[in-house]
Amino acid sequence: MIYKQKTMDHLKNKYGTWALITGATSGIGRELTLQMAEAGFNLVITGRKRESLNELATTLFDNHKTETIPIAGDLSVDHDVQILMNETLHLPLGIIILNAGFGTSGRFIDSSLETELNMLDVNCRAVLTLAYHFTNQIRSSNRKGALVFLSSMVAFQGVPNAAHYAATKAYVQSLGEALAIECKTIGIDVLCAAPGPVKTGFSERARMQMGKALTPKTVAASIINTIGKRGTTLPGFLTKFLVYNLRMTPRWMKIRIMGRVMIGFTQHQHQTINPG
Repeated sequence: MIYKQKTMDHLKNKYGTWALITGATSGIGRELTLQMAEAGFNLVITGRKRESLNELATTLFDNHKTETIPIAGDLSVDHDVQILMNETLHLPLGIIILNAGFGTSGRFIDSSLETELNMLDVNCRAVLTLAYHFTNQIRSSNRKGALVFLSSMVAFQGVPNAAHYAATKAYVQSLGEALAIECKTIGIDVLCAAPGPVKTGFSERARMQMGKALTPKTVAASIINTIGKRGTTLPGFLTKFLVYNLRMTPRWMKIRIMGRVMIGFTQHQHQTINPG
């Protein structure tokens, strides 16, 4: 346990004992699920793989006696998003963590349009739909709530070799920053978590090779410890160092710097395409 128990107790007292976590079966989402279950939250967990969700739900009950509702679905599909919303209408959800998402890397011109559109649906369209639905659901119940967006360090400028992924996270970050102001007046706290590179299945799907990277446990603890305290959290020293040091840099230069960083993560792709 790398968070303070009094932090978890405060969250339960303020928002209730029910939380929803999308993308719960791997990476940051799984770690958030494990930490919140250990602290005594009841959970709705979502993911594309029904078997993995059911296994996780069983683990949570065996280890912590957590009441867990697994809802399988692909958030790039409107029908599955609607099912998630419909099946949770009766629950007093207080903390909504919109963690599900994925990335792509490499030159935009060489990418698959189908994949990029799928990423847009998961990272932006589903996030928008669920944020709108659950903020209204919390408001109508006259309860306090918290909404957590998974942004990224790449959200603060364009990033060559991850152009569209960075753009989807810029959307999430901008939406979250504005909602943090709007929703404060109705008792809903909004947090954007903007980590740097994280050691998860994300990098494999994005075809990126990362050197120094955060662990999901570190990112999850940062999120939990920051809910309700500020609008954006930058988990890990490296994330803070890069973001803070780039703040005074002209935007055109930040884009070039981040492009160089991304080249390091995707160099193996170019070596595969042009061997020797």
